[in-house]
Amino acid sequence: MRHVTLVQLFEHPITQKYVKRSGMAHAVACAYHAYHLAIKHEVDPDRATKAAFLHDIGHYTWYRDGQWDYNLYKEYDIHAIKGSERAHKLLIRLGEHPRTAKEIALAILLHTDSYLPNGYLELNPLQHVVALADEADEEPGGEHHYRTISDRRARRMLSLLDKKVEAHSNKDYIERSM
Repeated sequence: MRHVTLVQLFEHPITQKYVKRSGMAHAVACAYHAYHLAIKHEVDPDRATKAAFLHDIGHYTWYRDGQWDYNLYKEYDIHAIKGSERAHKLLIRLGEHPRTAKEIALAILLHTDSYLPNGYLELNPLQHVVALADEADEEPGGEHHYRTISDRRARRMLSLLDKKVEAHSNKDYIERSM
């Protein structure tokens, strides 16, 4: 059973503030990529879409002299760490199951290795799907963060995705009970 929907996440003021500044169009696109990747990799689409939608909720705006500075971002940003904590708190406040909230927060924490020292990081299937969903929508120089989408269109797209996730969850439930 789903405790929190994508539309509920979208409508929350925390999401509106932080996901919008990191790119709502990118967040919605990543949620869709995550849905398809979750089906392909046999991962829970509910967790995957939520994590992908919230994956950049921890972004800080790196400016120098009033202009976005991509180099500062690449050098100093730890948005995955901040985003993991912020998403976990938001999910718990909205009534998400604590185990699910933790899994989503960990997938957000590990969706990028940009803040980690060079090395090998082994991801679980959910974490891998969220990282792939982010990569699928990336553009050079971080341009994917600047695409725009109206609130109305974003809400409509997330509502449609909620219906797909719900239908998939119901299908899985029926198959398991047979």
